[in-house]
Amino acid sequence: MEAIDKRDPDEIEGHWYRTVYQGDSMPQLTLRAVLMGAVLGGFMSLSNLYVGLKTGWGLGVAITSCILSFAIYKTLRTLFPRFFRTDMSILENNCMQSTATSAGSSTGGTMVSAISAYLIVTGHHIPTAVLVWWTFFLAALGVFIAIPMKRQMINVEQLKFPSGIAAAETLRSLHSSGAEAVSKARALGYAGAFGAALTWFRDMGKPFQLPASLAFPGTLGGLPLAKWTISFDVSLIMVAAGAIMGWKIAWSLLLGATINYAVLAPWMVQLGAIDADKVGYRAIVGWSTWTGASIMVTSGLLAFAMQWKVVGRALGAILAVFSRKGERQAKPWDRIEVPMSWFLAGTVISGLGCLLGLHYAFGTSFPMGIIAVALTFVLSLVACRACGESDITPIGAMGKITQLLFGILAPSNLVTNLMTASVTAGAAGASADLLIDLKSGYLLGANPRKQFIAQFLGIFAGTLVVVPAFYLLVPDAAALGTDRWPAPAAQVWAAVARLLAQGFEALHPTARMGLLIGGAVGIVIPLLELLFPSKRKYIPSAMGLGLAMVIPFFNSLSMFIGAVIALVLSKAAPKTAETYIVPVSSGLIAGESLFGVLVALLTI
Repeated sequence: MEAIDKRDPDEIEGHWYRTVYQGDSMPQLTLRAVLMGAVLGGFMSLSNLYVGLKTGWGLGVAITSCILSFAIYKTLRTLFPRFFRTDMSILENNCMQSTATSAGSSTGGTMVSAISAYLIVTGHHIPTAVLVWWTFFLAALGVFIAIPMKRQMINVEQLKFPSGIAAAETLRSLHSSGAEAVSKARALGYAGAFGAALTWFRDMGKPFQLPASLAFPGTLGGLPLAKWTISFDVSLIMVAAGAIMGWKIAWSLLLGATINYAVLAPWMVQLGAIDADKVGYRAIVGWSTWTGASIMVTSGLLAFAMQWKVVGRALGAILAVFSRKGERQAKPWDRIEVPMSWFLAGTVISGLGCLLGLHYAFGTSFPMGIIAVALTFVLSLVACRACGESDITPIGAMGKITQLLFGILAPSNLVTNLMTASVTAGAAGASADLLIDLKSGYLLGANPRKQFIAQFLGIFAGTLVVVPAFYLLVPDAAALGTDRWPAPAAQVWAAVARLLAQGFEALHPTARMGLLIGGAVGIVIPLLELLFPSKRKYIPSAMGLGLAMVIPFFNSLSMFIGAVIALVLSKAAPKTAETYIVPVSSGLIAGESLFGVLVALLTI
């Protein structure tokens, strides 16, 4: 292996170009790869919309799309050998993954947060044409902003982007000649079919009816436990999500849910903060959202403040890229990187698209809009670096920072507060998605320029699918905040906007106290993790505690069960767990959520 000088960026890039790059030796950006990615990404955008409205969470698309693409193409080659004569290359599947990720997640994240929150606070939908415009330009801004970050964060600094590494390893496994690839694909398919069948029997009742939930015996405060959402939801989608998300956040969710629904909610009924005649999810979360949102906001803001070094490194990274470009002659590998001219033109056009949307559709002044777009660039840098270092993209925290700023700059303007934050959060998510995919391509030796084009094309497919699906699933504001669509992320966004617009006077005194206590909890927990790093596994997740207060108890219970299953399996059979947990969980999520969307459409 060549010895390289880690201090010389050109030598680092040259070493990769000479020893890893294979983008000129096999197909990559092909029509079949883009079409497969668009189709799979379109379906996964429905899955993420469904899951997001249920839990406020977004699920990764890359690994699921890789396994699905492999399985589908193998099936097509078997059934129609005359039309499908060759397998996709590993770089074609990587390109397909970029298109699918863009279509499946970059365009839909804002739907379950800011757009749903807009519906909650205004009581009406954004017009279709405006929402299409907004969704497209928001995702495009994030994709173009990521261009200068790629060379510094991935090529030079070699940040890990763990999900990108996992996707690359999945592709290598699928394209290896071994039984493991076939086993993963088969496991995902069986799990998807099981999830689809469960959804059909439960929601359609044909040919027989499965119950939607199972009630636990007993009462609390003189009411059945189900009134407090303490039941078991007959759905495996949250169980699967719990298996993927990990043990710490899962037990934190159950802890927070128990405190909220079994202790605080009955107490608040006695104090009159929750109407005793209306006890149920909507009534409880109307009170508990303030505590939960406070925990998540303060913990997110503190995490951001503790990353001040990250801010400096991120800004320095961009300056370094531009300064190197002006100081040196073009290198052979420059021809495969995305040109800075694309970054400048794309950022100006997509930023202008967002600016026009803010002004003409949402009544935000041009100076405020310019501040929002400029702030988006800075916070996206921080979010992407955090993703590269930890595999967590703090999209919510980025949005809350913008909400806080515009709560000062534009007080009492709920729409401006929400939609400027939508720019920051949406663009940060799209940027991180692209860099995760580019990390995968970097490890596999892909052509980054072609991969970027695939990602950009995916925006069109995602927008065309997710916008009409959102209108169909959420016909009006009354659909949100229900057992069917809790929309916890939107509840938090709306609660923060209302708080910044109305102040504390509109809240019940206990809600105000919960807001203050929750804020303190959100600060204390990260500080405890910082002070006692060896005890981190025993300290609950602030995000898990806060989230548990804005989703039903049965969702937290299901995710806890999934995490327990994954933990036990990983201890008892590590190899089996490593092979099957992700594909089986992904299959259950994909099958149940996609059929859930289908049933929802059939019953409109």
